[in-house]
Order: sequence, then structure tokens, then C-alpha cells
Amino acid sequence: MNIYVGNLSRDLTEGELKEAFETFGTVNSASIIKDRYTGESRGFGFVEMPNQEEAQAAINSLNGKSLKGRTATVNEARPRTDKPRTGFGGGRGRGPAGGRRY
Repeated sequence: MNIYVGNLSRDLTEGELKEAFETFGTVNSASIIKDRYTGESRGFGFVEMPNQEEAQAAINSLNGKSLKGRTATVNEARPRTDKPRTGFGGGRGRGPAGGRRY
């Protein structure tokens, strides 16, 4: 099961995140999402646990608990929905009038 973990402290490491979930069972991976430009934590991550019961126990126990000083949000990760990127917000023209003619 893929688990979303939000509201993470910027100081929390992937090792510490994995360790918190290993209390409940086997952890395949633990990753903290980082900003691509600064390399700093974006405050959320994902943990992959192969056993459904262990994963659910981890979710139930860790949701709302403090991880390194911040109250974690823990739940089953939803599938990512890729939205098409238009590049400029999908506007209809250029300039402040949005391409309208007066």
C-alpha cells in the first residue's frame, strides 16, 4: 500500500520516516518529496508497505501524531492525476485584456 504522509518537519529525514513506519511492519521504501530547485523538503512524502494490515495499522496509529515536532497527516495515497500543463495558465491571448478587442 502506498501511504501519503503530510505536514512533515523540514528536518525529518527519509531514514527517520522509514523508522517510524517500521514499528508497524515491513517498509519497502520511504521518500520525502523535495523541491527540484532548492533541494529542500516540500513537507510531504510517501511510504510503501507491502502488507495491507500493517499499513492500515500504521495509518491509524500515526495519523495526528507528532513526527519531529509536527502533527502528521497520514492516509492512503490517492492515484496521481496528471493534469495537462498549458505553460501560461491557459489564457486566451496576450496582454491585460486577455486578447479581447474593444
